[in-house]
Amino acid sequence: MGKRRQAREFAVQFLFQGDFNPDCHKSDMDEAIRLFWEDKEATDDVKRFATELIQGTIAHQNQIDELIRKYTENWELNRIAAVDRNVLRLALYEMLHRTDVPPVVSINEGVDIAKKFSTAESGKFVNGILDRARKDIPRDARTAAKN
Repeated sequence: MGKRRQAREFAVQFLFQGDFNPDCHKSDMDEAIRLFWEDKEATDDVKRFATELIQGTIAHQNQIDELIRKYTENWELNRIAAVDRNVLRLALYEMLHRTDVPPVVSINEGVDIAKKFSTAESGKFVNGILDRARKDIPRDARTAAKN
């Protein structure tokens, strides 16, 4: 498994646990992240990228959740499986705010992570929502910005 995939999987795990204990993430984010990494084996690069994804996703969560509501039409956010919801959050954060990652990469990674950690139908669900979002993103879906 690649380092970025591993980082994304860790980020989804952190976000997932935050759904069940949101106060732990909001009270002291740095401490919550430190505790999260205590029992995980990961390289510094993986931890760094995952932490960036975690912090960015949480910082933009209200905006992202509104988009999920928009693209899921008539679904309440809490009715979406927790794993799928957090995969969507992470992928949408990347698609909207990480120009170093092409949107199609975020979609593919989201679909694969949903298939791995959620139900058999989750990959299709996540793909459908993220593909709808991709059409509204005003940048090339297959290209990362050069920094």
